[in-house]
This record gives sequence, structure tokens and C-alpha cells, in this order.
Amino acid sequence: MNTVNHPISKASAFKWLLKREYWENRGGFLYAPVIAGGISLVMSLLGIVFGLVAMHRAVKSGGIHIDNESVNINGLDLSLLTSKLDAKDLHDLANGLDLTLILSSGWPLIVLAFVVFFYCLGALYDDRRDRSILFWKSLPLSDTSTVLSKALSALLIAPLIAVIASALTMLGFLVMISIVVIAHGGDPMMLIWGPASPLTIIAGHLSWIPVYLLWALPTVGWLLLCSAWAKTKPFLWAVMLPLFAGIIVSTTKVMTLFDLTGGWFWKHIVGRLLLSAVPATDQFYRGESMFSGNGNMDNLVNELGPSHQLAAFAMPELWIGAAVGVVFLFLAIRLRRRAGEI
Repeated sequence: MNTVNHPISKASAFKWLLKREYWENRGGFLYAPVIAGGISLVMSLLGIVFGLVAMHRAVKSGGIHIDNESVNINGLDLSLLTSKLDAKDLHDLANGLDLTLILSSGWPLIVLAFVVFFYCLGALYDDRRDRSILFWKSLPLSDTSTVLSKALSALLIAPLIAVIASALTMLGFLVMISIVVIAHGGDPMMLIWGPASPLTIIAGHLSWIPVYLLWALPTVGWLLLCSAWAKTKPFLWAVMLPLFAGIIVSTTKVMTLFDLTGGWFWKHIVGRLLLSAVPATDQFYRGESMFSGNGNMDNLVNELGPSHQLAAFAMPELWIGAAVGVVFLFLAIRLRRRAGEI
């Protein structure tokens, strides 16, 4: 019986390359953000427990009063607290909850920066070091597809998983404090789910992913280039070259020839090469942060919402950095084609 061998399409081959990157780096892509989110929930639970213990002790000592009425915490009577909240109190409660949600769910995104950085450093270096590159080059896989699969894993797959872990952490935290509220006679819909804006924050995180794909491109491209080029210790080459360049530029004051300062070089060259994979650095370049406005938290959710996140596409720095990142990827592909034994 004759069998017909159908050639694998480029799209199918690229999909398998992405699967390969995920399975070989599942510890960093999946487990690291999930564990970070779990640690955040455990820390939050400990904080809640210590807070309740402190409030019980305060009530026993007569330290908590509402309108000259003592709050009886043999279970904290949150229904009494709720009845005393006015519109301003609910507004402040909403801001506090949103800030708490962002901080508690931010751990997977913080871990993402480290995962992407060290994944890219080893992505093209490790298989040259252990000589498995000879095996991969024997397969009908182009160097372009190989490098692009690693870049897309860092720019899309890793942040997508981190955002999902962040959203699950956020929802887990809401469920946790809702149980505490119910256990103490409160209404979680009024005190927790109503004032907070978890869906808006999650939607903002999801809309941030395409922004991250372009914003982190110069760092990912630079790290992959160093990974493809360095004969040894790619970390030192990737970090020290920009740092030494910044020191030389600052010392010689060469940027004054272009009516610029050494600080501009550190921010737009060194910073973009090394720190663009850190979440929320695009807001720093826009002169914004979640604490902008002298500590006023009223616009916090708006700054993290989808419309504000997508406004980053209007930044020239995003597109210039992305173009530079594409050049780095092109050079990494060229080096990959000539790669041999270290």
C-alpha cells in the first residue's frame, strides 16, 4: 500500500515551533506567573488574618467606635459599617479596592519581566552551547522561523499567560475578601464587587498585550541578537555593552553635539534596550504612572483601561523602538544561519 507524504506547511511548522518553545520553557512561561499569583494570594490571606486579629484586639480594648457606638466584633459587624458609609466613603473604598487589586495581581507581571529577559538571553545561545543546534539545523526548519518563534513566544505567549494568571489572581483575591465580608455580616456586592472595577482592569491588561508586543521589541531583539552572537556569557555582553556606552556618552558629553543630554541617551537607548520588557514602562515614557496626579487615585482605572492602554500606539517611541527591534531580529537571523560550534 502506497502512502502519500504531504509536506508540512510553513504555518504548521511555525505552530509546532511555538509549541516547542512553550513545552521547553513551561516552567518560566506558565509555572512562574502562576506560582507568583499563588504567593500573592497567600500573602494577602495572611494580611487579612493579621488585620482581623488586630481589629478584634482593638474592639476588646474599646478602640473602635462609629458615631459613638462600639463595633462588636465577635464577627465584625460590617452591616453597621456599611450603613455609615456615604458617597465619598464609597468612592474612596472603590479607589482603595482598585489599587489593592492591581498590587495583588501584579506579581505575575513582575515575574514576566524576568522570564522574558532570561529566556531571550538563552534562546539562541543554549542550543549552540550544547550543540543541539546541529540537530535542529538538520530539520526542514528555517532560521527565520526559529528566531521569529522565539521572539513571538517572548512577546505574545509569555505576556498572555502572565495576564491570565494576573486576572485569576485578581478574581481569587476578590473571592477571598468576599468570603471574609460574608462571614462578618457584610454585603460583598455593595462593599466589594460593586465599588471595584476588576473587569475594566482585566480588559486593560488584555488590551496592553499588543502594546507590549511592540514596546518590548527592542529589548527582545537586542537580547536575541546577543544570544545569537555571544560566544560565552551573553548576559554580560547584553547588559555591559549598553551600560558602558551610557557611561562613555555621559563622560564625553557627546550628546551635547545634538542638543541632547546624557540623560536622554540613558532613557531612550540604554533604557529601551534593557528595560522595555518590564510591564508599564511605556507609561513612564509617557510621563505617567498609576500614582500620577500627586497621589490622586481617581483616574487610576482610566489609566489602566483599554482606551488609555491603546493610546500608546500614538507614541513615536513605540514605533521607532519596534523598527530597531526588527533590525536586531534580522541580524539575529543572519547570525543564526552562520552559527556553528562555540
